[in-house]
Amino acid sequence: MIIDFANETPLNRYHLMTQTVLPRPIAWVLSLNELRNADENSQYNLAPFSYFNAISSEPPLLALSVGKKPTGDAKDTRKNLLSERDFVVHIASTQQADALNSTAAPLNYGKSEITAAKLELEAFPNCGAPRIKDCPVAFHCRHYDHHEVGNQAVIYAEIMQLYIHDNNIEQHNQRYSIDAKKLDPLARLGGNFYTGLGDVFALERPK
Repeated sequence: MIIDFANETPLNRYHLMTQTVLPRPIAWVLSLNELRNADENSQYNLAPFSYFNAISSEPPLLALSVGKKPTGDAKDTRKNLLSERDFVVHIASTQQADALNSTAAPLNYGKSEITAAKLELEAFPNCGAPRIKDCPVAFHCRHYDHHEVGNQAVIYAEIMQLYIHDNNIEQHNQRYSIDAKKLDPLARLGGNFYTGLGDVFALERPK
């Protein structure tokens, strides 16, 4: 079957892309709200995004694409990341799938996904935002640049610091070795489907 994207609706294109470009890593993004209320966690927004990947190591950049709400308003994460405040991009483990999924709920601005998901935060030294305590990987990031592409904002996040749980990393001379199986990262498939790592194997790069 050949599918001409020119003849498809944006929604159909989305479903086709998300069911074929996979598995996709998930950016679980904690950002700082301007609006606050009596709930201490209301100062933070937490949401997952799977249009996401690493794109450069010099400078060290992640890229994520953030759309708009059904109302046409900018998503809270989009507003927060373009505000120039620090934010934290987490890589969740499969054990955190339910918590991550729950933070995709469309709460009103200033309502806390962290409180609703019963997550615990931990200070991230030299970062203006905390990290999720039990998440194995967390990147302290700052807005580097962005482009408006259709309904999306493609946001380039510069990595300032990386937190990784000590059990998952070793250092040999000047090189770091991270155990992917111990990380057990959660990845996105199409529809309501997620996955972890299946069998992990190595291939030598051709010379």
